[in-house]
Amino acid sequence: MALSGIQIYKMLPQTNCKDCGFPTCLAFAMKLAAKQVELSLCPHVSEESKAQLSEASAPPVRPITLSSNGYQVKAGNEVVLFRHEKRFFSQPGLFVRVYDTEAVEAIKEKVTAVDQYSVDYVGIELKMGGITVQANGGDFVGAVTAVRAVSHLPLILVGEVDTLQAGLDKLNDGKLLLAHATAANWESMAALAKTHKAALAVQAATIDEMVDLAVKIKGAGVDDIVLAPAQRSLHGTLTANTTARRMALKKTFRDLGYPILSFPGDVGDPDMEIMLAAQAIGKYSSFVVLDHFSPENVYPLLVLRENIYTDPQKPIQVQPGLYEINDPGPAAPLLVTTNFSITYFSVANEVESAGLPAWLLVCDAEGMSVLTAWAAGKFDAERIAKDVKRFNVPDKINEKRLVLPGHVAVLSGELEEELPDWQVRVGPREAVDLPAFLKQAI
Repeated sequence: MALSGIQIYKMLPQTNCKDCGFPTCLAFAMKLAAKQVELSLCPHVSEESKAQLSEASAPPVRPITLSSNGYQVKAGNEVVLFRHEKRFFSQPGLFVRVYDTEAVEAIKEKVTAVDQYSVDYVGIELKMGGITVQANGGDFVGAVTAVRAVSHLPLILVGEVDTLQAGLDKLNDGKLLLAHATAANWESMAALAKTHKAALAVQAATIDEMVDLAVKIKGAGVDDIVLAPAQRSLHGTLTANTTARRMALKKTFRDLGYPILSFPGDVGDPDMEIMLAAQAIGKYSSFVVLDHFSPENVYPLLVLRENIYTDPQKPIQVQPGLYEINDPGPAAPLLVTTNFSITYFSVANEVESAGLPAWLLVCDAEGMSVLTAWAAGKFDAERIAKDVKRFNVPDKINEKRLVLPGHVAVLSGELEEELPDWQVRVGPREAVDLPAFLKQAI
Protein backbone atom coordinates (compact mmCIF):
# COMPACT_ATOMS: atom_id res chain seq x y z
CA MET A 1 0.00 0.00 0.00
CA ALA A 2 1.38 3.43 -0.94
CA LEU A 3 2.12 5.77 1.97
CA SER A 4 1.53 9.51 1.93
CA GLY A 5 4.31 11.99 2.55
CA ILE A 6 2.99 12.71 6.06
CA GLN A 7 2.90 8.99 6.91
CA ILE A 8 6.48 8.60 5.75
CA TYR A 9 7.54 11.74 7.62
CA LYS A 10 6.31 10.26 10.90
CA MET A 11 8.72 7.33 10.43
CA LEU A 12 11.75 9.52 9.73
CA PRO A 13 14.11 10.94 12.44
CA GLN A 14 12.57 14.45 12.00
CA THR A 15 15.89 16.12 12.82
CA ASN A 16 16.15 18.15 9.58
CA CYS A 17 19.87 17.29 9.46
CA LYS A 18 20.01 17.83 5.65
CA ASP A 19 22.29 14.78 5.22
CA CYS A 20 19.84 13.48 2.60
CA GLY A 21 20.33 16.60 0.49
CA PHE A 22 16.94 18.12 1.33
CA PRO A 23 16.32 21.06 3.71
CA THR A 24 13.82 19.20 5.90
CA CYS A 25 12.70 15.67 6.66
CA LEU A 26 9.24 16.61 5.39
CA ALA A 27 10.66 17.64 2.01
CA PHE A 28 12.50 14.32 1.80
CA ALA A 29 9.35 12.43 2.80
CA MET A 30 7.35 14.11 0.04
CA LYS A 31 9.96 13.14 -2.55
CA LEU A 32 10.00 9.61 -1.18
CA ALA A 33 6.22 9.37 -1.44
CA ALA A 34 6.44 10.53 -5.07
CA LYS A 35 9.02 7.76 -5.80
CA GLN A 36 11.56 10.40 -6.80
CA VAL A 37 14.31 9.47 -4.33
CA GLU A 38 15.49 6.36 -2.51
CA LEU A 39 15.24 5.71 1.22
CA SER A 40 18.98 5.01 1.34
CA LEU A 41 19.63 8.78 1.13
CA CYS A 42 18.64 9.07 4.79
CA PRO A 43 21.53 7.69 6.90
CA HIS A 44 19.69 8.04 10.21
CA VAL A 45 16.44 6.16 9.63
CA SER A 46 15.88 3.41 12.19
CA GLU A 47 15.95 -0.23 11.22
CA GLU A 48 12.31 -0.58 12.24
CA SER A 49 11.24 2.32 10.03
CA LYS A 50 13.50 1.11 7.24
CA ALA A 51 11.72 -2.22 7.21
CA GLN A 52 8.32 -0.53 7.03
CA LEU A 53 9.38 2.02 4.41
CA SER A 54 11.44 -0.17 2.09
CA GLU A 55 8.44 -1.72 0.40
CA ALA A 56 6.49 1.54 0.32
CA SER A 57 9.41 3.54 -1.07
CA ALA A 58 10.34 1.03 -3.77
CA PRO A 59 9.56 2.20 -7.31
CA PRO A 60 6.28 0.77 -8.64
CA VAL A 61 8.12 -0.81 -11.59
CA ARG A 62 11.22 -2.65 -10.44
CA PRO A 63 14.42 -1.32 -12.01
CA ILE A 64 16.48 -3.95 -13.82
CA THR A 65 19.72 -3.43 -15.73
CA LEU A 66 21.04 -5.90 -18.29
CA SER A 67 24.78 -5.48 -18.63
CA SER A 68 27.86 -6.84 -20.35
CA ASN A 69 31.39 -5.44 -20.53
CA GLY A 70 30.32 -1.87 -19.85
CA TYR A 71 27.20 -1.95 -22.06
CA GLN A 72 23.88 -1.50 -20.27
CA VAL A 73 20.17 -1.54 -20.97
CA LYS A 74 18.18 -0.10 -18.08
CA ALA A 75 14.53 -0.98 -17.58
CA GLY A 76 11.77 -0.21 -15.10
CA ASN A 77 11.79 2.59 -12.52
CA GLU A 78 8.80 4.28 -14.19
CA VAL A 79 6.31 6.25 -12.11
CA VAL A 80 3.80 7.64 -14.65
CA LEU A 81 1.64 6.27 -17.46
CA PHE A 82 2.07 9.31 -19.70
CA ARG A 83 5.26 11.31 -20.24
CA HIS A 84 3.54 14.70 -19.90
CA GLU A 85 2.68 13.83 -16.29
CA LYS A 86 6.37 13.91 -15.44
CA ARG A 87 8.73 11.95 -17.71
CA PHE A 88 9.79 8.40 -18.53
CA PHE A 89 13.14 7.24 -17.19
CA SER A 90 14.31 4.00 -18.83
CA GLN A 91 14.41 3.90 -22.61
CA PRO A 92 13.39 0.52 -24.06
CA GLY A 93 16.30 -1.46 -25.45
CA LEU A 94 15.97 -2.65 -29.05
CA PHE A 95 17.34 -6.19 -29.41
CA VAL A 96 17.90 -8.12 -32.65
CA ARG A 97 17.30 -11.86 -32.61
CA VAL A 98 19.43 -14.59 -34.14
CA TYR A 99 18.50 -18.27 -34.23
CA ASP A 100 20.77 -21.18 -33.46
CA THR A 101 19.82 -22.75 -36.82
CA GLU A 102 21.51 -19.91 -38.71
CA ALA A 103 25.03 -20.34 -40.08
CA VAL A 104 27.80 -19.04 -37.84
CA GLU A 105 29.02 -16.54 -40.44
CA ALA A 106 25.48 -15.28 -41.03
CA ILE A 107 25.08 -14.73 -37.27
CA LYS A 108 28.39 -12.88 -37.06
CA GLU A 109 27.52 -10.66 -40.02
CA LYS A 110 24.13 -9.74 -38.59
CA VAL A 111 25.42 -9.15 -35.07
CA THR A 112 28.37 -7.08 -36.30
CA ALA A 113 25.99 -4.77 -38.16
CA VAL A 114 23.89 -4.36 -35.02
CA ASP A 115 26.91 -3.82 -32.81
CA GLN A 116 28.44 -1.17 -35.07
CA TYR A 117 25.22 0.71 -35.81
CA SER A 118 25.49 4.27 -34.54
CA VAL A 119 23.78 7.45 -35.73
CA ASP A 120 24.19 11.02 -34.49
CA TYR A 121 20.70 12.45 -34.02
CA VAL A 122 20.73 16.10 -32.91
CA GLY A 123 23.78 15.42 -30.78
CA ILE A 124 22.41 12.15 -29.35
CA GLU A 125 24.00 8.82 -30.27
CA LEU A 126 21.40 6.30 -31.36
CA LYS A 127 22.45 2.68 -30.80
CA MET A 128 20.86 -0.75 -30.50
CA GLY A 129 20.44 -2.32 -27.09
CA GLY A 130 21.55 -5.91 -27.50
CA ILE A 131 21.22 -9.35 -29.04
CA THR A 132 18.67 -12.12 -28.48
CA VAL A 133 19.77 -15.70 -29.11
CA GLN A 134 16.84 -18.06 -29.73
CA ALA A 135 17.08 -21.84 -29.46
CA ASN A 136 15.40 -23.43 -32.47
CA GLY A 137 16.77 -26.95 -32.57
CA GLY A 138 20.23 -25.99 -33.79
CA ASP A 139 23.63 -25.38 -32.21
CA PHE A 140 22.75 -23.01 -29.38
CA VAL A 141 26.23 -22.98 -27.85
CA GLY A 142 27.71 -22.27 -31.28
CA ALA A 143 25.28 -19.40 -31.80
CA VAL A 144 26.09 -17.86 -28.41
CA THR A 145 29.81 -18.24 -29.09
CA ALA A 146 29.44 -16.62 -32.52
CA VAL A 147 27.61 -13.66 -31.00
CA ARG A 148 30.22 -13.12 -28.33
CA ALA A 149 33.01 -13.37 -30.90
CA VAL A 150 31.89 -10.09 -32.48
CA SER A 151 29.87 -8.24 -29.85
CA HIS A 152 29.62 -7.63 -26.12
CA LEU A 153 26.15 -6.10 -26.17
CA PRO A 154 23.75 -7.37 -23.46
CA LEU A 155 22.01 -10.69 -24.17
CA ILE A 156 18.56 -12.22 -23.96
CA LEU A 157 18.64 -16.01 -24.20
CA VAL A 158 15.48 -17.86 -25.22
CA GLY A 159 15.12 -21.63 -24.90
CA GLU A 160 14.53 -24.57 -22.60
CA VAL A 161 16.43 -25.07 -19.36
CA ASP A 162 19.06 -27.56 -20.59
CA THR A 163 19.77 -25.50 -23.70
CA LEU A 164 20.10 -22.29 -21.74
CA GLN A 165 22.38 -23.96 -19.20
CA ALA A 166 24.74 -25.05 -21.97
CA GLY A 167 24.86 -21.52 -23.33
CA LEU A 168 25.37 -19.94 -19.92
CA ASP A 169 28.36 -22.19 -19.30
CA LYS A 170 30.12 -20.43 -22.19
CA LEU A 171 29.41 -16.91 -20.95
CA ASN A 172 31.02 -14.63 -18.42
CA ASP A 173 28.57 -11.75 -18.64
CA GLY A 174 27.12 -9.35 -16.13
CA LYS A 175 23.33 -9.48 -15.95
CA LEU A 176 21.42 -11.16 -18.77
CA LEU A 177 17.78 -12.10 -19.32
CA LEU A 178 16.49 -15.66 -19.67
CA ALA A 179 13.18 -16.54 -21.33
CA HIS A 180 10.69 -17.97 -20.77
CA ALA A 181 9.39 -19.29 -17.48
CA THR A 182 5.97 -20.88 -17.98
CA ALA A 183 3.52 -22.85 -15.89
CA ALA A 184 5.27 -26.02 -17.07
CA ASN A 185 8.90 -25.12 -16.34
CA TRP A 186 8.96 -22.23 -13.87
CA GLU A 187 10.68 -24.14 -11.06
CA SER A 188 13.68 -25.21 -13.12
CA MET A 189 13.88 -21.83 -14.88
CA ALA A 190 13.79 -20.02 -11.54
CA ALA A 191 16.56 -22.23 -10.21
CA LEU A 192 18.67 -21.53 -13.30
CA ALA A 193 18.11 -17.77 -13.09
CA LYS A 194 18.91 -17.74 -9.38
CA THR A 195 22.13 -19.69 -9.89
CA HIS A 196 23.37 -17.37 -12.61
CA LYS A 197 21.95 -14.16 -11.06
CA ALA A 198 20.01 -13.56 -14.27
CA ALA A 199 16.72 -11.79 -14.83
CA LEU A 200 13.86 -14.12 -15.78
CA ALA A 201 10.97 -13.46 -18.17
CA VAL A 202 7.62 -15.04 -17.36
CA GLN A 203 5.20 -15.80 -20.17
CA ALA A 204 1.49 -16.55 -19.90
CA ALA A 205 -1.66 -16.14 -21.97
CA THR A 206 -3.51 -14.04 -19.39
CA ILE A 207 -2.65 -11.39 -16.83
CA ASP A 208 -3.89 -13.59 -13.97
CA GLU A 209 -1.64 -16.45 -15.04
CA MET A 210 1.31 -14.08 -15.33
CA VAL A 211 0.67 -12.79 -11.81
CA ASP A 212 0.58 -16.35 -10.51
CA LEU A 213 3.91 -17.14 -12.14
CA ALA A 214 5.54 -13.92 -10.92
CA VAL A 215 4.49 -14.67 -7.34
CA LYS A 216 5.87 -18.22 -7.52
CA ILE A 217 9.15 -17.14 -9.06
CA LYS A 218 9.67 -14.35 -6.56
CA GLY A 219 8.96 -16.86 -3.81
CA ALA A 220 11.69 -19.06 -5.32
CA GLY A 221 14.23 -16.29 -4.75
CA VAL A 222 14.31 -14.51 -8.12
CA ASP A 223 13.67 -10.79 -7.74
CA ASP A 224 14.53 -9.57 -11.24
CA ILE A 225 11.40 -10.62 -13.12
CA VAL A 226 10.29 -9.45 -16.57
CA LEU A 227 6.76 -9.84 -17.91
CA ALA A 228 6.42 -11.36 -21.38
CA PRO A 229 2.76 -11.38 -22.45
CA ALA A 230 2.02 -14.13 -24.97
CA GLN A 231 -0.16 -11.88 -27.12
CA ARG A 232 1.29 -10.86 -30.50
CA SER A 233 -1.43 -8.76 -32.19
CA LEU A 234 -1.61 -4.98 -31.96
CA HIS A 235 -4.75 -5.13 -29.82
CA GLY A 236 -3.57 -8.01 -27.66
CA THR A 237 -0.16 -6.55 -26.79
CA LEU A 238 -1.62 -3.10 -26.20
CA THR A 239 -4.20 -4.52 -23.79
CA ALA A 240 -1.74 -6.74 -21.91
CA ASN A 241 0.99 -4.10 -21.60
CA THR A 242 -1.38 -1.34 -20.57
CA THR A 243 -3.18 -3.50 -18.01
CA ALA A 244 0.09 -4.56 -16.38
CA ARG A 245 1.53 -1.07 -16.24
CA ARG A 246 -1.71 0.56 -15.07
CA MET A 247 -2.08 -1.96 -12.25
CA ALA A 248 1.53 -1.38 -11.19
CA LEU A 249 1.32 2.41 -11.18
CA LYS A 250 -2.28 3.20 -10.28
CA LYS A 251 -2.96 0.34 -7.87
CA THR A 252 0.63 -0.23 -6.65
CA PHE A 253 0.12 -3.90 -7.51
CA ARG A 254 3.65 -5.21 -6.94
CA ASP A 255 3.08 -8.54 -8.66
CA LEU A 256 2.83 -6.71 -11.99
CA GLY A 257 5.43 -4.07 -11.17
CA TYR A 258 8.08 -5.36 -13.55
CA PRO A 259 9.54 -4.38 -16.94
CA ILE A 260 7.89 -5.83 -20.06
CA LEU A 261 9.44 -7.88 -22.88
CA SER A 262 7.88 -7.81 -26.37
CA PHE A 263 8.56 -9.87 -29.51
CA PRO A 264 7.33 -7.94 -32.58
CA GLY A 265 9.54 -10.21 -34.68
CA ASP A 266 7.29 -13.19 -33.98
CA VAL A 267 4.73 -11.98 -36.52
CA GLY A 268 7.10 -12.75 -39.41
CA ASP A 269 5.99 -9.80 -41.54
CA PRO A 270 8.73 -7.08 -41.52
CA ASP A 271 6.22 -4.27 -42.06
CA MET A 272 3.93 -5.41 -39.24
CA GLU A 273 7.00 -5.98 -37.09
CA ILE A 274 7.89 -2.29 -37.33
CA MET A 275 4.35 -1.25 -36.38
CA LEU A 276 4.30 -3.60 -33.41
CA ALA A 277 7.73 -2.38 -32.33
CA ALA A 278 6.59 1.24 -32.50
CA GLN A 279 3.58 0.40 -30.36
CA ALA A 280 5.78 -1.49 -27.89
CA ILE A 281 8.07 1.53 -27.54
CA GLY A 282 5.13 3.84 -26.96
CA LYS A 283 3.25 1.51 -24.67
CA TYR A 284 5.47 0.34 -21.88
CA SER A 285 7.81 -2.35 -23.27
CA SER A 286 11.31 -2.25 -21.82
CA PHE A 287 12.88 -4.83 -24.15
CA VAL A 288 11.77 -5.02 -27.80
CA VAL A 289 13.03 -7.96 -29.86
CA LEU A 290 13.24 -7.61 -33.65
CA ASP A 291 13.97 -10.32 -36.20
CA HIS A 292 14.84 -7.96 -39.04
CA PHE A 293 17.60 -5.38 -38.87
CA SER A 294 18.33 -2.65 -41.36
CA PRO A 295 19.31 1.01 -40.80
CA GLU A 296 16.20 2.28 -42.57
CA ASN A 297 13.95 0.22 -40.27
CA VAL A 298 15.57 0.81 -36.90
CA TYR A 299 16.33 4.53 -37.35
CA PRO A 300 12.68 5.67 -37.14
CA LEU A 301 12.16 3.41 -34.13
CA LEU A 302 15.16 4.87 -32.32
CA VAL A 303 14.05 8.42 -33.16
CA LEU A 304 10.55 7.62 -31.90
CA ARG A 305 12.09 6.32 -28.69
CA GLU A 306 14.10 9.51 -28.23
CA ASN A 307 11.03 11.67 -28.81
CA ILE A 308 9.04 9.76 -26.20
CA TYR A 309 11.77 9.36 -23.61
CA THR A 310 13.20 12.87 -23.55
CA ASP A 311 12.16 15.02 -20.61
CA PRO A 312 9.24 17.18 -21.85
CA GLN A 313 10.22 19.88 -19.35
CA LYS A 314 13.85 20.01 -20.49
CA PRO A 315 14.51 20.88 -24.16
CA ILE A 316 17.32 19.11 -25.98
CA GLN A 317 20.06 21.68 -26.29
CA VAL A 318 23.65 22.14 -27.40
CA GLN A 319 26.40 24.10 -25.73
CA PRO A 320 26.30 27.81 -26.60
CA GLY A 321 29.38 29.01 -28.43
CA LEU A 322 30.96 29.80 -31.77
CA TYR A 323 31.02 26.83 -34.14
CA GLU A 324 33.02 26.40 -37.34
CA ILE A 325 31.38 24.95 -40.46
CA ASN A 326 33.55 23.83 -43.39
CA ASP A 327 36.75 25.43 -42.05
CA PRO A 328 35.68 29.10 -42.30
CA GLY A 329 38.17 31.89 -42.74
CA PRO A 330 37.99 35.46 -41.38
CA ALA A 331 35.91 36.52 -44.39
CA ALA A 332 33.19 33.89 -43.86
CA PRO A 333 29.73 35.12 -42.74
CA LEU A 334 28.41 34.75 -39.21
CA LEU A 335 25.09 32.94 -38.81
CA VAL A 336 23.15 33.27 -35.57
CA THR A 337 20.71 30.82 -33.99
CA THR A 338 19.59 29.49 -30.59
CA ASN A 339 20.89 26.46 -28.72
CA PHE A 340 17.81 24.33 -29.30
CA SER A 341 19.42 21.14 -30.57
CA ILE A 342 17.17 20.55 -33.57
CA THR A 343 17.53 24.16 -34.68
CA TYR A 344 21.31 23.99 -34.41
CA PHE A 345 21.62 20.75 -36.37
CA SER A 346 19.15 21.90 -39.03
CA VAL A 347 21.24 25.00 -39.73
CA ALA A 348 24.62 23.29 -39.43
CA ASN A 349 23.68 20.32 -41.62
CA GLU A 350 22.26 22.44 -44.42
CA VAL A 351 25.31 24.71 -44.60
CA GLU A 352 27.80 21.87 -44.19
CA SER A 353 26.21 19.67 -46.86
CA ALA A 354 26.29 22.64 -49.27
CA GLY A 355 30.04 22.95 -48.73
CA LEU A 356 29.81 26.59 -47.67
CA PRO A 357 32.22 27.93 -45.04
CA ALA A 358 30.52 29.85 -42.24
CA TRP A 359 30.69 30.69 -38.56
CA LEU A 360 27.68 29.71 -36.46
CA LEU A 361 27.03 31.63 -33.26
CA VAL A 362 24.81 29.56 -30.98
CA CYS A 363 23.25 31.81 -28.34
CA ASP A 364 22.08 30.64 -24.95
CA ALA A 365 18.27 30.62 -25.21
CA GLU A 366 17.69 27.96 -22.54
CA GLY A 367 17.20 25.31 -25.23
CA MET A 368 14.29 27.07 -26.95
CA SER A 369 13.73 27.35 -30.69
CA VAL A 370 14.14 30.74 -32.38
CA LEU A 371 10.51 31.90 -32.30
CA THR A 372 9.81 30.45 -28.87
CA ALA A 373 12.93 32.06 -27.40
CA TRP A 374 12.13 35.41 -29.00
CA ALA A 375 8.56 35.32 -27.65
CA ALA A 376 9.87 34.43 -24.19
CA GLY A 377 12.44 37.24 -24.23
CA LYS A 378 15.35 34.78 -24.29
CA PHE A 379 16.63 35.67 -27.78
CA ASP A 380 16.94 39.40 -28.40
CA ALA A 381 19.41 41.93 -29.77
CA GLU A 382 21.07 42.52 -26.41
CA ARG A 383 21.66 38.80 -25.81
CA ILE A 384 23.01 38.25 -29.31
CA ALA A 385 25.39 41.22 -28.95
CA LYS A 386 26.60 39.94 -25.59
CA ASP A 387 27.33 36.50 -27.03
CA VAL A 388 29.20 38.05 -29.96
CA LYS A 389 31.54 39.61 -27.41
CA ARG A 390 31.48 36.69 -24.93
CA PHE A 391 32.74 34.23 -27.54
CA ASN A 392 35.31 36.67 -28.97
CA VAL A 393 33.74 36.63 -32.42
CA PRO A 394 35.44 39.89 -33.60
CA ASP A 395 38.86 38.28 -33.06
CA LYS A 396 38.07 35.64 -35.70
CA ILE A 397 36.13 37.59 -38.31
CA ASN A 398 37.37 40.46 -40.48
CA GLU A 399 34.28 41.12 -42.58
CA LYS A 400 31.64 41.72 -39.95
CA ARG A 401 28.57 40.26 -41.65
CA LEU A 402 25.90 38.77 -39.40
CA VAL A 403 22.86 36.82 -40.62
CA LEU A 404 19.74 36.78 -38.42
CA PRO A 405 17.11 34.03 -38.69
CA GLY A 406 14.24 35.25 -40.88
CA HIS A 407 11.67 34.61 -38.15
CA VAL A 408 13.19 37.38 -36.01
CA ALA A 409 13.74 40.03 -38.71
CA VAL A 410 12.22 42.50 -36.25
CA LEU A 411 15.49 42.39 -34.28
CA SER A 412 17.66 43.71 -37.13
CA GLY A 413 17.33 47.41 -36.25
CA GLU A 414 17.99 46.84 -32.55
CA LEU A 415 20.95 44.62 -33.33
CA GLU A 416 22.50 47.29 -35.58
CA GLU A 417 22.35 49.64 -32.60
CA GLU A 418 23.97 47.03 -30.33
CA LEU A 419 26.64 46.18 -32.95
CA PRO A 420 27.19 49.38 -34.95
CA ASP A 421 30.30 48.03 -36.71
CA TRP A 422 28.42 45.02 -38.09
CA GLN A 423 26.38 44.58 -41.26
CA VAL A 424 23.19 42.81 -40.17
CA ARG A 425 21.35 40.78 -42.80
CA VAL A 426 18.04 38.97 -42.43
CA GLY A 427 18.28 35.38 -43.60
CA PRO A 428 15.56 32.95 -44.69
CA ARG A 429 12.94 31.60 -42.34
CA GLU A 430 13.83 27.94 -43.02
CA ALA A 431 17.26 26.32 -42.72
CA VAL A 432 16.80 24.51 -46.04
CA ASP A 433 16.93 27.89 -47.83
CA LEU A 434 20.22 28.97 -46.25
CA PRO A 435 22.62 27.63 -48.95
CA ALA A 436 20.86 29.52 -51.74
CA PHE A 437 20.73 32.66 -49.60
CA LEU A 438 24.43 32.50 -48.77
CA LYS A 439 25.38 31.98 -52.42
CA GLN A 440 23.29 34.86 -53.68
CA ALA A 441 23.26 37.47 -50.93
CA ILE A 442 26.59 37.09 -49.12
